[in-house]
Order: sequence, then C-alpha cells, then structure tokens
Amino acid sequence: MDSSKLIAVYTTVATEDAAQKMAHEAVRQKLAACVQIDPIKSVYEWQGQIHSDPEYRVLFKTTRAAYSALENLIRSLHSYELPAIFAVPVELASHDYRQWVNENVRPAN
Repeated sequence: MDSSKLIAVYTTVATEDAAQKMAHEAVRQKLAACVQIDPIKSVYEWQGQIHSDPEYRVLFKTTRAAYSALENLIRSLHSYELPAIFAVPVELASHDYRQWVNENVRPAN
C-alpha cells in the first residue's frame, strides 16, 4: 500500500463552528493539507424517523498514511453518535498538487 497516495476524507457536522474547529485542527496537526467546508442539506433515516437537516460537509485533502490519525481526530471532535467518516481514493492528480499535499501532511508516528 502506498502511504503517500492521496485520499479525500469526508464527514458532516451540524454547525459551521464544528467544521471550522475540525478543519483548523487537522491542518495544524498536519493531518490534512487543505480542508473545504460546504453548507449542505441532508435527508436521512435515523432511529426510525426521516430527518432533513442543514449540515456542513467537511472534505479533508490528505494521504492514506494520515487516515487513521485523522479519523481519530474527527471522532474526538465530533458530536454525532454515529458520524459518517469515509475516504475516497484520488486516482489522478497533477504532480505538483500531489507533491504539495505530501509535503504538508505529516502524521505523527
């Protein structure tokens, strides 16, 4: 497994403040090179009821090597009982961008 392979890690949170806190901590701890925050509307079933709520999608641009530590950080800051945390591999990226991400992501060992 190539630990320098780029991945995009997603989660959703209830407030912009929660999203900002996660984003700043992830970048400060070198677990993500960049984090994007988007307001969204989610429709989902939870405990037998359909919900439709505003949320914030948080996208962490990172590497496979940082995933475990990033997931732990997200869980430690998350308010949801069952947070959605998942990663999508980045199949193609420009050389310069890939290099920038790898230079800016340094998970502690």
